[in-house]
Amino acid sequence: MPVSMVHANSAALSGAPAFPSHGLHLQAADTAAGSLADLVRLMGMALPEGADAVSAGRIPLRRLHEGATLLFEGGRGRAIYVLRCGSTKTVKTQEDGYEQVLGFQHAGDVLGFEALHDGVHAASVVALEDSSVYVLAADDLPHLRRLCPLFTDALELAMSRQLLHAEASAGLMSAVASEARLARFVLWWSERMAGIGRSTRRLHLRMGRRDIASFLGVAHATVSRSFTALADSGCLRVDNRDLEILDFAALRALARNTRGPYAEPPSHRGEAVAQQAAF
Repeated sequence: MPVSMVHANSAALSGAPAFPSHGLHLQAADTAAGSLADLVRLMGMALPEGADAVSAGRIPLRRLHEGATLLFEGGRGRAIYVLRCGSTKTVKTQEDGYEQVLGFQHAGDVLGFEALHDGVHAASVVALEDSSVYVLAADDLPHLRRLCPLFTDALELAMSRQLLHAEASAGLMSAVASEARLARFVLWWSERMAGIGRSTRRLHLRMGRRDIASFLGVAHATVSRSFTALADSGCLRVDNRDLEILDFAALRALARNTRGPYAEPPSHRGEAVAQQAAF
């Protein structure tokens, strides 16, 4: 018998408790769907040949326009989401109204998992570009595990990978010098790009400088000055949101500079140009 589509009703999409998943189907309004096999591969697991039932399984997709909010801080949630394409940022609003950027996510990352604990999202998730996500209602997870035993392994692998990224991003804050923080951020972003099969040298930043400043815990103007310093040192070429790493060794040496002030190498001064258009 053909495998039914996994249920993703409007309540699951909005963060409200999902309806019971007996019958597992998509409502008529939810016409977009992706393959369960593709989802498992996206999270990092290879499927054995002949996994026809898994390939036939369909998972609802939700599309997001740039700037759209997928999850709201404090909102109820009984679904998890896996970023299929595009990128997002996680934002938490402080008591004084300041929006603190907690992280950035790419294809294969899991969103909203924390809400399975008490049904409340700890932070908002906002699309940095046009994106799409797989929608997995919490009530459907047992069915997915039965349908594809590797689903649990894939989900655990994806979550483990995100914990490593979170630990690495925490290390960005341990440097006092702002140029060292930014150097660590650029190297961290380069490693993230390697993980999704993109260039490690030529980078495009989907987030703006204000998001980077919030993430690194520095002022917006400080990020601009630090980009200029890294460009003048010969480490980077900066053109708005496009970066090219010119000297990995020098950038890594600067990133290791945890405490001291940054001094530009005189021999490199002026070799690279930073465009100062705000991004």
